[in-house]
Amino acid sequence: MPEAALHDGHSIPFEVHGDGPALLLPVNPQPVEGSKADEMRKWGVDPSLGRNLIEGLRDAFRVIAFDYEGHVMHAHPKPDTLTPEHIACDFLAVADAAGAHRFAYYGYSWLALSGLQLAIRTDRLTALVMGGFPPLGGPYAEMLRVTAATHAMAVANADKTSKPDGDQALHANAATTPAAEKYDWSSAKTTPAVSSAETPSADEYDWASSEVSLSDAQTRQFVTLYEALRDFDDRAAQHKLACPRLCFAGAADVIEYGAKWGGVRVDIAGPLSAQRSTLDALGWTVRVLDGLDHTQAMQAKHVLLVVRPWLCAALAGTS
Repeated sequence: MPEAALHDGHSIPFEVHGDGPALLLPVNPQPVEGSKADEMRKWGVDPSLGRNLIEGLRDAFRVIAFDYEGHVMHAHPKPDTLTPEHIACDFLAVADAAGAHRFAYYGYSWLALSGLQLAIRTDRLTALVMGGFPPLGGPYAEMLRVTAATHAMAVANADKTSKPDGDQALHANAATTPAAEKYDWSSAKTTPAVSSAETPSADEYDWASSEVSLSDAQTRQFVTLYEALRDFDDRAAQHKLACPRLCFAGAADVIEYGAKWGGVRVDIAGPLSAQRSTLDALGWTVRVLDGLDHTQAMQAKHVLLVVRPWLCAALAGTS
């Protein structure tokens, strides 16, 4: 499998599928199996999410898939260097290794905001799609508070809990943390928008007694990211965007963090709805998906209905 060299000297494998305009897709191309897959399904997450996105796009695009989230969470956390600049450099390194000088990009949640940071740093993007994070009025301050609290709990738990050594601990912790599949690696409660039959364990989980079982390095890297974005002005950054751009989120994408996280409310859908006319004027296509929360809106069956036709139109005539 081909690999790209990242900013810290580590390498990340990637896969290329299909033909057509290049599309950079930071997803896991390999379906998750076994007990972790069962746990993901309980939370309404498709263990084959990345693969299903690839299959739904490969007939129209040259999809370059790489599991950046898995890389930083499981293989090589970047506690001191997960900054917007380094993430953008890493994404460009993957594109270079895949021979894609010009390419579109789709990312969800923190990988969506990473796409925005990429777009303001390069003229190589042919299109930008942000899902599950608003391009205007983003909750950067709120996420800094949440990730700082998560890191503090991870450090406190590490002091009182014996864990396996090295990579074994990283894999065990990441695999057994429900919120690792939900939002920015902390045990957040989402506001359900559909019946509990679709996400049967969401309402039953005892959030008040939940513990952060991720490591210092895993959690600190997101503090590093949001610290670097503390003074980021997403409104002032809009003039740097030249490519076609789409943003979307579930209408019920509001995440209520409990008291242990400072009682922070992270509203993803609100800025899209409240500033829709402004976003339209700034050149964004905006889609708010009725009845879906953060986890539901990231599933392939919803993403493809929005992203595929928009990308086909935006990239028509390109190669």
